[in-house]
Amino acid sequence: MRAWIAGVVMAAAMAGTATAQEVSVETYRTVGDRALAAHVFPAAPSDAPRAAALIFHGGGWVAGQPEWTYGAARILTGQGLRAIPIQYRLSGDGVTPADALSDACAAFAWVRENAGRLGVDPERVAGYGVSAGGHLVAAAGLGACPDGAKGPDLMLLWSPAVDLANDGWVRRLLGGADPAPISPLSLADRGGPPTAIVQGEEDTLTRTVGARAFCDALKAAGGVCDLHLYPGLGHLLTRNLANQESDFDIDPVADRDGDAKLNAFLAAHGYTAAH
Repeated sequence: MRAWIAGVVMAAAMAGTATAQEVSVETYRTVGDRALAAHVFPAAPSDAPRAAALIFHGGGWVAGQPEWTYGAARILTGQGLRAIPIQYRLSGDGVTPADALSDACAAFAWVRENAGRLGVDPERVAGYGVSAGGHLVAAAGLGACPDGAKGPDLMLLWSPAVDLANDGWVRRLLGGADPAPISPLSLADRGGPPTAIVQGEEDTLTRTVGARAFCDALKAAGGVCDLHLYPGLGHLLTRNLANQESDFDIDPVADRDGDAKLNAFLAAHGYTAAH
């Protein structure tokens, strides 16, 4: 089995906790008897509408939880955004990455529908995706949402899975269906929201050839795509190139620089507190 499950061990060890004063957990969608949660940072409403960032964890579409992205949520909250880690359905027992994409699209719709109550500017709703979560953000942003629902207005992608069309692991998760209709690279020639990508050049799980082609296609369509590659680092900016599936050794300098690059991108597009 191909290791799209990268990040499970590292992220589980870093799973966050938060107080009721810091985060409010709400249901954004119910599928059957399954309630899906949006973790809203900060918990208290703001005096004026803020830009928002919905955050989608990695885990190969088969593992993960919103708490894995609490660190990113705190960073974005510090920039003046309302950060919202999102729970989505994981593949297995008839659930596929296409269902997870449907959940992501529903989350963007829920935030906009509840913008007044949440203190969110509905015209500034970003998506932040890690690995498989990057796929959900990018596919939603490039028009793959059911019924043409609107995805993110801006995309922040960290080691994203953008080239799915020929991936056997994703095809198996889809029950043999063609991944191309939900593969961001296959959709990029139509253009999309302003995008920033952080990735290690030696990433063997979500390879940089896909990220380069994705960015090139967005720019050819008249869009903005800033690609930040870190030499000598692998998936999620790990220094351990021999095992990029589960044994992570994240480079702290590159990690901080990646956060700074994304924060600068947000500022340049009017998403931070200064705007």
